[in-house]
Amino acid sequence: MLATPDLILESNLPHRLGELLPRWVREVPLYSGIRHALNGQGAIHASDLAGWPFITKQDIRRQFPRNFLRPNQDLDSLLEQEVVELEHTSGTSQERTPLILPKGWWGEQEDRALRLNSFVAEVLDSHPNARRVSLVSPMCNNDICYTGVPSPAERVVENALFLSLSRFPFLWTGADLARMASETLNWRPVFLDVDPVYGVAFARYCERNRIRFPSLRFVVCSYEFVSAVHRRLLERVFGVPVFDLYGSTETGHLLMESTGGLMRPSLETAALDLIEPDPRGVGELVVTTLTNDYMPLIRYRIGDLARRVETPLGTRYVVHGRVADAVRTRAGRVTLRDLDECIARSPGIAHYQLHRKDAERFVLRFIPDSEPPDDSQVRELETRLGELLQARVVAEAADLLMPERSGKFRLCYPDAAVQM
Repeated sequence: MLATPDLILESNLPHRLGELLPRWVREVPLYSGIRHALNGQGAIHASDLAGWPFITKQDIRRQFPRNFLRPNQDLDSLLEQEVVELEHTSGTSQERTPLILPKGWWGEQEDRALRLNSFVAEVLDSHPNARRVSLVSPMCNNDICYTGVPSPAERVVENALFLSLSRFPFLWTGADLARMASETLNWRPVFLDVDPVYGVAFARYCERNRIRFPSLRFVVCSYEFVSAVHRRLLERVFGVPVFDLYGSTETGHLLMESTGGLMRPSLETAALDLIEPDPRGVGELVVTTLTNDYMPLIRYRIGDLARRVETPLGTRYVVHGRVADAVRTRAGRVTLRDLDECIARSPGIAHYQLHRKDAERFVLRFIPDSEPPDDSQVRELETRLGELLQARVVAEAADLLMPERSGKFRLCYPDAAVQM
């Protein structure tokens, strides 16, 4: 069998980690505990990584930035020299986390991940400086909020035009949506970069008003779990391929959808591992970043579930959603992907949220598509979902579903204590 580029990169990962890990353990204060534990035990090898402790967002926040900066480094000086940027996670499930990112790092790793898809790579090669429209949460919360309507020029960053001014897409007015459609037509994007829920709200307006974007070649969904319900609507309305791009602000983009719906890892950006897999092979994703020397993350628990798939071209993954969104039943763990595949079998749903009411009861609230499900289809969905969850499920249509403080939308609230 010929060695593919991915197989070559996979085989080289131990060597690359063997070069990086000793220096990070020696220099980065966060890993001083590992340094003391290994003192006098010889060289550090990548094969030892499985036995190392995990780190989480709490570890990143604790004593930041002193937990990452070397003794001769000062964050203010690095910012003044414009060699790093200070960013934050969105704070969907917990408080926002500060991050130190090398200047230009985000764009480099994003471009690398996008090009893992051969169709996208071909489009980007034929459209240098391809314009995009970004439709995501503007982080309108306690930290940042638009106080007016910035002009399109004020919302352009390099080749990206940012459309949304509010984190409540289902409260966008006709005037809001008309502005967004007009700006998109004028910008002539090669692709849309969307949070899938924001993309759905925009797509529904475009469909009602028969608006098409002739320049559009594909849609990239990121920022949160991409539901098959969302994908179905986006493909129908925009008439172009829709791809899933997975990652996080702290790690960069880790996986890009390629052939057969499988996710291809960005092996130059990070090394991935799965821990505590269930009988199906679905486990928690653990990330060791490779390209951010200012804030290297070793054995970082990103909080998501995935399944590894070995193919002749290299390792691929199937993302199963957040650990916190999985439902525990008497039969075992039901992941967000399991729930989504069950719900997506029903027609007429544009978006949904599943809430646990108590140990034996769930409520599924959904926003109907242009042709909503009839009563028999709703009852069938309740039965099918109830069998999966081993509980009673009531499904009801809604006009409005609310986001988290960050502007992102959780699809499942598996704990009765968490109610919207």
